[in-house]
Amino acid sequence: MVLDWMLPDLDGLQVLRELRREAPSVCVLFLTARDAVEDRIAGITAGGDDYVTKPFSLEEVLARLRGLLRRAGMTTEPGENWLTVGDLTMDEEAREVRRAGTVVDLSRTEFELLRFLMRNPRRVLSKDQILDRVWAYDFGGRAHIVELYISYLRKKIDAGRTPMIHTVRGVGYVLKPGPS
Repeated sequence: MVLDWMLPDLDGLQVLRELRREAPSVCVLFLTARDAVEDRIAGITAGGDDYVTKPFSLEEVLARLRGLLRRAGMTTEPGENWLTVGDLTMDEEAREVRRAGTVVDLSRTEFELLRFLMRNPRRVLSKDQILDRVWAYDFGGRAHIVELYISYLRKKIDAGRTPMIHTVRGVGYVLKPGPS
């Protein structure tokens, strides 16, 4: 959780105290304009896991959040270049995909399409969104290319397993894990 100290009704320390009573294991990063050393000490002492002051670097905040998630055991592998949806994992750096531990060989375009789907799990993505992000140029009415590559991915990712790639008729496609 990213929490500001200065909130309209309760201050961030009060929110944190309530949160710790209800969900003691939630990681909390303070992101606030309160930059005095005393404020930082109070935030960490109250149960905050990390503290960043405004103005801030987005890269630093993301790095600190990844560190919190890693320490909390909420990443599947060491390193920040892994995506996971259900039993599907992708090592973006090594360009390796596994479904239930089995390596899945993908072409460059299949890999990019799957990466876009995995970065947006449970979100319905339109053909236009997929074309724009994966192919990065206008196919001029050839949206069927998306259908073709979705078909390729289904054969490789979903073959003999609970399907993860779903069609939302008239809207687009969504990647979501099957029931556990």
